[in-house]
Amino acid sequence: MAAAEAWLRQEKVKKFEDFVDRRLKPDLVNAIAQRDQLFQQQKTFMDLKRNIENLEKNGVTSMRSMVNLGSEVYMQAEVPDTRHIFVDIGLGFHVEFTWQEALRFISVREARLARQIDEYTHLIASIKAQIKMVLEGIRELLQLPAE
Repeated sequence: MAAAEAWLRQEKVKKFEDFVDRRLKPDLVNAIAQRDQLFQQQKTFMDLKRNIENLEKNGVTSMRSMVNLGSEVYMQAEVPDTRHIFVDIGLGFHVEFTWQEALRFISVREARLARQIDEYTHLIASIKAQIKMVLEGIRELLQLPAE
């Protein structure tokens, strides 16, 4: 009888461990990767906002720059009119904005990104809590002392 109970207990532990390894840990890795991607987008928009504000503050209407053509091949480019810029709004679409329109768009986008980052942070915390709860269940099944 004791051997059967020990075997059942080991099967339950194995199922819990499989659930953590095959479901919760990949979900956690995916959520962290998604949040990191949002952090990168947020940084890009913050850089763009700072650059637009610098252009406005300094009254720059034309400029010369080095443009990456790909594979770290650069070419000198001249921008005759900086009052209008193209902003990637997602899905491969770019919209021409004035500086003020771009700043308004960036503010809205930054707020949305902040909300999404908060949602992923809560999701990550929830998944971590689920992992701890399952590990605690495993500990109780094995009748190990609390850490």
